[in-house]
Amino acid sequence: MDPSLEKGIDGSISGLMIVDDDADILFTVHSLFKKKPFPVLLAHSGQECLNYLSGGFKGVILMDIMMPGLDGWETIQEIVNRNMMHDLIISMFTAKDVPDTTLDHLKEYVFDYITKPFEPENLIALVDDYISMLE
Repeated sequence: MDPSLEKGIDGSISGLMIVDDDADILFTVHSLFKKKPFPVLLAHSGQECLNYLSGGFKGVILMDIMMPGLDGWETIQEIVNRNMMHDLIISMFTAKDVPDTTLDHLKEYVFDYITKPFEPENLIALVDDYISMLE
């Protein structure tokens, strides 16, 4: 975890985490939010996301579904299993228009589905709304 990130009194870091194995997506989404007044963390895998959560991250997570290693659904399952859902809003990046129905038991933990390709203005507005909901 980046030691320059400001931690709250309880040791948590509030902000936005982008979880995607695609470097282009990480770069693009990060560039949309780099001037926002909250930290933006980049996780290249589900395991890196879990590491940030273990380090105290709270906030909005934009997570890709299809990733090597732990995919988005497996990462959410681990977040639930480790009791880390408190103060999180998770939205899933998907190339599909319809979520996978075989994972219905995890849908209650997903706030929204964002279809790729996305409109930058819409993504900014969604994240701003999510951040406001957590304040």
